[in-house]
Amino acid sequence: MQVTETLSDGLKRAYTVVVPAADIESRRMARLTSLGKSLRLPGFRPGKVPLPVVRQRYGIAVSAEVADESVNAATRKVVEDNGFRPAMTPKVDVADVDAAKASPAVDLEFKIELELLPDIAMPDFGSLTLTRLKAIVADDKVDEALASMASRARDLVDLTEEDLAARGENQGAADGDVLKIDFLGKIDGVPFEGGTATDINVDIGGAGFIPGFAEQLVGAKAGETRTITVTFPADYGAANLAGKEATFDVTVKQHLKSVPAAVDDVLAQKMGLETLEELRTAITERMQADFDQMSRQRVKRQLLDALSGMVSFPTPDVMTNQEFDQIWQRLTADKEAGKLDEEDKEKDDDTLRAEYRAIAERRVRLGLLLAEIGRVNGLTVSPDELTRAMRVEAGRYPGQEAQMMEFFRKYPQMTDSLRGPIFEEKVVDFVLELAKITDEVVSPEELAKDPEETKASAEATPAATE
Repeated sequence: MQVTETLSDGLKRAYTVVVPAADIESRRMARLTSLGKSLRLPGFRPGKVPLPVVRQRYGIAVSAEVADESVNAATRKVVEDNGFRPAMTPKVDVADVDAAKASPAVDLEFKIELELLPDIAMPDFGSLTLTRLKAIVADDKVDEALASMASRARDLVDLTEEDLAARGENQGAADGDVLKIDFLGKIDGVPFEGGTATDINVDIGGAGFIPGFAEQLVGAKAGETRTITVTFPADYGAANLAGKEATFDVTVKQHLKSVPAAVDDVLAQKMGLETLEELRTAITERMQADFDQMSRQRVKRQLLDALSGMVSFPTPDVMTNQEFDQIWQRLTADKEAGKLDEEDKEKDDDTLRAEYRAIAERRVRLGLLLAEIGRVNGLTVSPDELTRAMRVEAGRYPGQEAQMMEFFRKYPQMTDSLRGPIFEEKVVDFVLELAKITDEVVSPEELAKDPEETKASAEATPAATE
């Protein structure tokens, strides 16, 4: 085999490879001979089919198979002999593949083009200085959550004569009241599918219905009928109703008031726990877990920004182009849907391409760095970790968990989408263990702020001076 390097530019390499016809013919004859020993053809004893007959029947197919295998083997050898780590599968171009497959007298010549993964020097993780924002669950926030829970576990009862008398002349439905109604919806005077319902509770002053529906029932009383007119939102879920005007014939059947459940052990038992104290603990733990997750995302973003500033190496064009194409497709879709960010609306395509190309390069560079940190330090995703992730993912499809697990077993490549995030989190944990981290307790509101907004606010505020 003759290998000639034709390009060595940065991460890009190219070679011309020639596999002599004699090597190809030797492999072809060996394959035909082996095949003849296992063939069963009419008129011949098993394993005794003459070579000319085997060649006549299977020569073309074997030649094609041998040529393909020779290309693959030669490509692997070029990669292994040079100690390359390709960024993607090498691109192979066979000059005259048909001739190589058909004629034993023709050398097999092809070209290999590939890009390499860059050499990455490990940063000094011990020099990283990070601030981890943390928030603590306050008792009043737990009280608010309990009150909201009690409100949702409410009882609806008829307003008494005393309740109505206390309102004076305005005894119709007011904000906070609930009306039990029947309604019939029409468009252009014709009832439409899904527009009829009975015994529906409508919270006056609350959300959940078409904008303007509940508002037009203010002042209504039990036994009253009204016809109201509303317009469905342009983005309404049912396309046949979106943006259309409709009328609803409404009959008010009951005028009710909401009585929140008492915040006590009974409420806890409705939530599957035994005591109010257990419920408070569960709420606190859930809220704290949410805060801790926000905290991790903030420090992780800070870490990635810091790592990005500590390294500088070229990214393979093939990977950067792939990442940019995905970003640009989403950007184009947002532009066509009128959802482009305000900052991007005034920019021309050349400016946007340059900016998002830089973002693609940063993403690829960080991805390569994290992969290299994991490789150098022997970080891997264990089978047990992957199985747990598969079960969590399967749990997102109630009633189909077994089918999802079978799907993962049948198509192992689909688990890559689960393995990647697990691996990334393990690398982040590894680096955070080595970094210098200072914890800072902040309010939940401060923790929830977008880091870019926080930065902009700080830059816009003059520093205090004595």
